[in-house]
Amino acid sequence: MKELQAFAKNYQAEMNWEISTDNYERTRASLLNNYMLLTTEVAEVAEELRKAFNHTNTLINNGMDEREAFEAAKDAVREDIGKELADCIAYITKFANYFEVDLEDSFYQKMEEVRNRKNRDVGVIKK
Repeated sequence: MKELQAFAKNYQAEMNWEISTDNYERTRASLLNNYMLLTTEVAEVAEELRKAFNHTNTLINNGMDEREAFEAAKDAVREDIGKELADCIAYITKFANYFEVDLEDSFYQKMEEVRNRKNRDVGVIKK
């Protein structure tokens, strides 16, 4: 993750896509614009999920087994959903770099915090 974050920082500088640091108003506008762009990319991930579910349902309606249909749908959206997830990572790393957050350390710390929560969600145990 550290390599990815370093790559993103250099790439964003090369492309002149860094968050503005000129003054408060420009920085604020830049942060809000990048947040808007991130949420747009998250919505595009949702759109790929919708495509996968619709494709699955179409295949099931045409007589395919549910498991096979969903695997075929996953294969059909894999490349595009990968691109959208990569776009999300690009914006997340941009925010992390701006705020000087080590995403790798933050990720592991947060996962440990979640592991130790008293009110965490309970999953279904498969039998």
